[in-house]
Amino acid sequence: MELVKAGIVGASGYSGLELIRLLLGHPEVEIETIVSPSNAGFKLNEVFPHLTNIQNCEFDALDVNDLASKVDVVFFATPAGISSQSIPSLIEMGIPCIDLSGDFRLKGNGLYEEWYNHSSPPAQVLEQAVYGLSEFYPEEIANANLIANPGCYPTASLLGILPIIQQDWVDPSSLIIDGKSGLSGAGRKTSLAAHFSEVNENVSAYKLGKHQHIPEIEQLLSMQIEKEIQVTFATHLIPLTRGMMCSMYMNLLTEKTTNQVIELYQSFYENHPFIRIMPEGKWPTPKGVAGSNYCDIGFSVDDRTNRITVISVIDNLMKGAAGQAVQNMNLRFGFAETEGLMLSPVFP
Repeated sequence: MELVKAGIVGASGYSGLELIRLLLGHPEVEIETIVSPSNAGFKLNEVFPHLTNIQNCEFDALDVNDLASKVDVVFFATPAGISSQSIPSLIEMGIPCIDLSGDFRLKGNGLYEEWYNHSSPPAQVLEQAVYGLSEFYPEEIANANLIANPGCYPTASLLGILPIIQQDWVDPSSLIIDGKSGLSGAGRKTSLAAHFSEVNENVSAYKLGKHQHIPEIEQLLSMQIEKEIQVTFATHLIPLTRGMMCSMYMNLLTEKTTNQVIELYQSFYENHPFIRIMPEGKWPTPKGVAGSNYCDIGFSVDDRTNRITVISVIDNLMKGAAGQAVQNMNLRFGFAETEGLMLSPVFP
């Protein structure tokens, strides 16, 4: 059987580098081309010495027609506003695309322009996009030529809250999400906010009430329960290279114990290998999933306030980006969902 030939656009960013790492170990895939206009003509190991004698190809410039002639699938690990310029042509030529940016996630009229400050992609292409939350839309992903990979915060949040919200055990309007992310979520572009002296031994709130993942979370929640939902979502930058924790708080509608909640989630995710449910009295940490595609989820029911706390952690570059993108590729091409992704977390 021939290997699937993959192209990675935006291969010099952190998510693009994770895609390279994962696809190099994937038994069904070979990397045919890596694209980075700013590094075109340079060898990969010249820009990233850690890949010396591992992958020695050169970065290519972005040429959509040339790309389509070489590959069976394209990953876009690009900033917002880039993929929507190339994906329509690739889709028209029959090349499946998996987009790690936010260009094709939001379906609402004007939402993308409002939250991302970029022009919306063509409506006829946007209609074809399938939201790539792997555990919830596997059949749709398997038949899609355009997969909108979820954002990191929405992945951690939705995996942590959808099962209990679907069960009508909580009031979704009471949802508060407290998110914390490591610096790699901001990408490689330098900024004062990511300066070591500013971030080290510090915690900073940012984009309060304005984060571009707010409408993405609200859109999926509203679709799942067929009711318009708005959430309170606060984001914080913490001094980690990689890792993300979302602490979520909701009012219970009926009396439930922590163990009952755990049993609900164990049953819900029974056939989903990348979701790990913590036992009662144990809560997950970003270190526990670093370098892996796992999402670990823990719970605490407060009998006094009749509220539940759900803690969900992922590696923002893996389950929050490249890992889930490869998981979606596996679903799309009929490979085992875990192919190339059974990496144990890096600890300590």
